[in-house]
Amino acid sequence: MSSLRQFTITAILVLASLSVATKEKAPETPTPGTDTVHGCYKSVGTMKNTSHDEFNTQGACAKVCRGLGKLVGASLSKDCWCGDQYPNKADLVDDDQCTEPCPGFGDEACGGLDTWTVYNIGIRVSVGEADSSSSSSSGPSKTSSVANSPSDTIETITASSSPDNNNKSNTNVAGIAAGVVVGVVVISGIIGGTFFWMRRKRNAEIEEEHRRNAAVNAFISGGKPPSSSGGVSMTDSRLDPVMNRRMSDGSIADNQDYSRRILRVTNA
Repeated sequence: MSSLRQFTITAILVLASLSVATKEKAPETPTPGTDTVHGCYKSVGTMKNTSHDEFNTQGACAKVCRGLGKLVGASLSKDCWCGDQYPNKADLVDDDQCTEPCPGFGDEACGGLDTWTVYNIGIRVSVGEADSSSSSSSGPSKTSSVANSPSDTIETITASSSPDNNNKSNTNVAGIAAGVVVGVVVISGIIGGTFFWMRRKRNAEIEEEHRRNAAVNAFISGGKPPSSSGGVSMTDSRLDPVMNRRMSDGSIADNQDYSRRILRVTNA
C-alpha cells in the first residue's frame, strides 16, 4: 500500500514538473549580450525561417540569429526564425499558448499551436515592431506550421509556380513547331516550282533540237523539211529535178543546132 502511494506521489510530481517545464516564460527585460524571452505571438511578423534543428532550443536559435546579425529570434519546435523587428503587438497572446517543449531542452517552451516564442538576441535592447499589415496569422503561421524545414517551403513555392512555367514552355514549343512546319512548306514549294520550271525548259530545248535535226536531215536527203507550224508547205516544181526531166521529154532536142534555118519539104 505504501508502495502504491509512493508511486502515485512520484507520478504527480513528474506531471507537475512537465507542466511547469513546458510553460512559456514570462517576458523579461532585454539585457545586452544574452537572449531574453519577449513573449508568445501568433505570428512572426517580418522574420524569416532560417534553420531547422533536431535539438532546437532558445539558446540555439538565438545563436543562429546572432551569427546572422539579426536582432530578434523566434522558435516553433525544431524551426528557428530571425529578423530585425518584433511581431506587431496586436499578435501578442497569453504565455500559456506557447506550451511546445523545445526538442533540445524540454524545460523551455518553443512555441505552441500556431504560436511562436519570440526572443531578444541581446545585440540591441531597443527593437521596433512590425506593422500590423506585415503581421498576419494567415500568412507565415500556416506556412510555418506545415513546413518542417526551409527546403519544404522552397518546394511548395516551386510547385505553385510550375504551372505558369509549363504553360510558357508549351506555348514556346507550339510556336517553334508551327514555324518549322511553315518553313518546310515554303521551301518545298520553292524546290518543286524550280524543278518543274527546269523540266519544262529542258523539254522545250529538246523539242527545238529535234526539229532542227529533222530539217537538216530532210535537206540532205532532198525531202521536204518539216514545218514548225505543222501546215502544208508550197514548193516550186521547177526546183524538182524529176519534174524537170519529165517536162523535157518530147520537147526540143538538145543535140540539134537551131542557129541555122533548115528547109524542110513536106507533101501537102
